[in-house]
Parts: sequence; structure tokens; C-alpha cells
Amino acid sequence: MTQTQAPPAAATATAAPATPPTPAASAASARRDRTEDVPRLLSRWQVVAVLACLLFAALTAGLQALSWSANRAAADNTEQLVRVQNIQSTLFRADALATTAFLTGGLEPPEQRAAYDEAIETVTRQITEAAEAQPADRAALADLSAAVTDYNSTIAQARANNRQGFPVGAEYLRTASTGLRDTSVEGSAIPLVQALVAANAERAEDELGAQHPLLVLLPGLVALGLLFWVNRNLARRFRRRINLGIAAAFLTVAALTLVAFVVAAIQAGNNADLRDGSYATSYRESTARTAGNDAKANESLRLISRGSGQVYEDRWTAASDVVRANASDVTEAMWDDYAGVHDKIVELDDGGRYDAAVELATTQEDAGSTAKLNAFDARSQKVVSESGAATTDALRSGNTGILVLGIVTLLLGIAAAGMSVWGIGLRRREYA
Repeated sequence: MTQTQAPPAAATATAAPATPPTPAASAASARRDRTEDVPRLLSRWQVVAVLACLLFAALTAGLQALSWSANRAAADNTEQLVRVQNIQSTLFRADALATTAFLTGGLEPPEQRAAYDEAIETVTRQITEAAEAQPADRAALADLSAAVTDYNSTIAQARANNRQGFPVGAEYLRTASTGLRDTSVEGSAIPLVQALVAANAERAEDELGAQHPLLVLLPGLVALGLLFWVNRNLARRFRRRINLGIAAAFLTVAALTLVAFVVAAIQAGNNADLRDGSYATSYRESTARTAGNDAKANESLRLISRGSGQVYEDRWTAASDVVRANASDVTEAMWDDYAGVHDKIVELDDGGRYDAAVELATTQEDAGSTAKLNAFDARSQKVVSESGAATTDALRSGNTGILVLGIVTLLLGIAAAGMSVWGIGLRRREYA
């Protein structure tokens, strides 16, 4: 019987399964992988920490620079607003003087003529100043200057005819006064200046509200989160709970974020107080002053119209309502004094005592409406000037600190980035 031979050894070896690595070999391989990754990981974490600090510094300092710039712009726009409102008020003041002087007939009183000329000169000067101060207003101010020139020319024609006793003088006067206010005619003076007032008020109020404390928090919170993440990874890798460099950077960023937030919150509160306080007083009082002079002009136009002036009395009532809604306590009391005299003028005119009504409207004596209106106008102008100056002074006086804080934030943010590099460098030396 023949015996079967065993298969070759080589064939047997080929068919045998591979031997799996031992646990000890796997652990050694994992340690080698981790050892090879440490320098790269440290470099990555260092980049994250440095970028977090630098971006925090740049963004926070940038927001503080914008805050500083917004306060400067708010101050400039408030000054421009006061300027264009004064142009508006003075235009109505000139019209009130012209119409009141017209009632006297013949050669108008020299003091009233001088006051009118001064008002027109003031308007012309302030238009020039406003154009220099705010380039965005120059086109509208150029149109306004042309409209004021046309108005003044028409008033000059009315005076010339009035001096000679020609009835057409009254028509020239009504044309000038109506044209000054006419919203249906392109290029009329008052619609132009009202648009300028609205534009500058919007700019000023937008800048006053440009402080955003919560926005200032965001770069700091993001940077703190990234630094915490870097420190946590370092702690896991090197069995050190706190990295001194990262901790120092964390505390620096936290302190700067807190200070920036507090300063921004305080500034936002101060700006809100200004907007509701001295800024609002200046704006409202200027509105009252404008309406007061408008009312006085309509008082005179009522008398000039002799019996057909109810439309001007209605306008007087509307203007008086605006004054009462906007005047300060002091000027409102002075307006009441003027309004009381106006009521007497209306009573005299309605009672057929036209000459007595004209005398009460044109006399320079303290009992007349002209003196009462002049007192109101002077006091109102003072309130506007003082309130506007208080607003701009407050915006500028407290603004330097914001710029200084922005510079400090930028420098300390760069220093925090250096602290991060130093802290990770300690771990790099330990590894080496």
C-alpha cells in the first residue's frame, strides 16, 4: 500500500493567517503618532491664540474709533443744525420786520429798516458759513441764497412803491412773503431751509445713536472663547491646568472688553440724555422762534389786507400753536404776553378801530406787539444758542477718552498676543 506524502512546507506557510499586532505594539505606535503631532499642534494653537488677540484688538479699537468719530460728527451736525435753523428763524424775522414796517406807510422807521437789513445780512453770512461747514448742503444752500436774493429784491420793490403811496406795493409785499413760504414753487426759500433742517437733524440724531455697547462685547467674547479652548487643549496634552501665558492674555482681553463695554454704555447713556435734553431743547426752541416770527408776519399781513385777512389770522393761530407746543417755560410765558397784545389788535380791528390796531402792532413802546415779539425772539435765540453749545461741548469734551481707550486696547491686544506666544513657548521647550 502506497503512503501519501505531506504537502510542502512552503505551501502550508502560505495558507496560514497573519499574526495580529500585540497591545503593547499598538500603544507604542499611538505614542509615536502623538509625539509626531505635538509640534504641529502647538503651532496651530499658537496661531489661534495670536489671531484671537489681534482680531480682538483690531475690531474693538476700530469700534472705539468709530464711536469717537460718531461723537465728532454728532457735534458738527448739531452745530450745522443750529446754523440752518437760525437761518430759517432769521428769514421769518426779516419777513416780520418788513411786513410790520410796511404798515406805517411812507418812509419806514430807520430802526426797523436797519433791523431788517441786519437780518438779511445775517442770513447771507450764515448761508456762507453753513456751506463751508457741510459740503453735503452746498447745492441746497446755493439755491437758498438765490431765493433770499429774489425775496430781498421783491421787498425792495414793495418799499419803493409804498414810499410813493402806490397800492401795488402791498401786492409786491404779499408776493414776497407768500413766495418765501410757497411749497408748490421749486426753489422757494422756506421749503429749502426746512429740507436742510430735516437732513441735518437726521444726521445729528443718527450719530448720537451710534454707540453700541453690546456690539463692543462681541470681539472680546469670541477671543475669550478661543483662548479658553486653547488653554483646555494644552491642559489635556501636558497635564497642566493653566498655561500662564494664555491665562495672562485671557485676563487682559477680559479686562479690556469689560472697560470697553462700560465706556460704550456710559457714552450711549450720555448721548441719549443729550438727545432728550439740551439737543431737544435747542431744536424745539428754534422751532418755536421760527413760528413766532411767522405769526408776527401774519399779524401784519392781516392788517395790510384790511377786512380780508382771515386767512392770515388762521395762519397766525397755527403758528401760535407751534410756539406753545415747542417753547421752553420761560419763552412760553413771554409768548403769552405777546399773544395777549395780539388779541387786543384783533379786537380793535374787528371793532372797526383799524388805525388803533395798526398803532398797537407797529409801536416800539413796551405795550405794543412788536416789543413783546422782540423780547420773545431775543430770549428764544439765547436759549437756542446756549442749548446747542451745551450739546456740542458735551460731545467733544468727553470724546478724547474714547480715542485714548482705543489706542490702549490696540496696544494691550498686541501684548496679549505676545503673552500667548510666550505661554505656548513654555510648552514647546518642555517637549523639546
